Amino acid sequence: MQIVTVVAPVFAARCSVLVGDDGACVVVDPGAGAGRQVRALVAERGLRPRAVLITHGHADHTWDAPLLARELDVPVLLHAGDAYRLDDPFGTLGVLDPRRDPAGPLALALRAAGVDLDSWIPPARVEPFGGSGAGRTGDVELDLGGLRVVARHAPGHTEGSTLYLVDAGDPDPVVLAGDVLFAGSIGRTDLPGGDDDAMAATLRDVVATLPPGSRVLPGHGPATDVATELATNPYLARHR
Repeated sequence: MQIVTVVAPVFAARCSVLVGDDGACVVVDPGAGAGRQVRALVAERGLRPRAVLITHGHADHTWDAPLLARELDVPVLLHAGDAYRLDDPFGTLGVLDPRRDPAGPLALALRAAGVDLDSWIPPARVEPFGGSGAGRTGDVELDLGGLRVVARHAPGHTEGSTLYLVDAGDPDPVVLAGDVLFAGSIGRTDLPGGDDDAMAATLRDVVATLPPGSRVLPGHGPATDVATELATNPYLARHR
């Protein structure tokens, strides 16, 4: 499997396109402005989209998901804990809501990217996972047209924040971390749905137990690996 990175213009959010050997693909976190690049990639390589995955329901990671999913005729998948955010991604951002603060960072970034703040439409097909049937570890295996991804619940930044483990059968999978873990830092917990205690548990019981050789692709910023973060990330050290 190949992972192609597309960087959206709003907050430089990472969008990952998982491409199977047979041309099947899955799009993860198409933020504002990422859709155009994803469409071009799909067309140029003749890819066959299977789904749009969302690591968490914040607007900088979901904005292009509804239209892209409609155009590609695929569902949007995310943890059930964040599904409500797709009804109104701004309304769940609290102080970052660009309608409340037109001069705020998100409003400025969206306008700079040419995004109409009134243009949001919920996805036509949403398939939440991770409800009462989830396993004890919070893992849900997703088989998306032959592309196998394990979704691992990792709340704290939001209620439904999820790590996606790609090539989970490999001893050192690639981890699409959303805004749970960054190189040297972690996701903020002061927005609606954030929870310090839940984040502490996620860092201790989920992140710190990943295979040390796992490569981590955060929702923003450079790639890293679990071993480096265990050794140098002060937030992980605090909660181990």
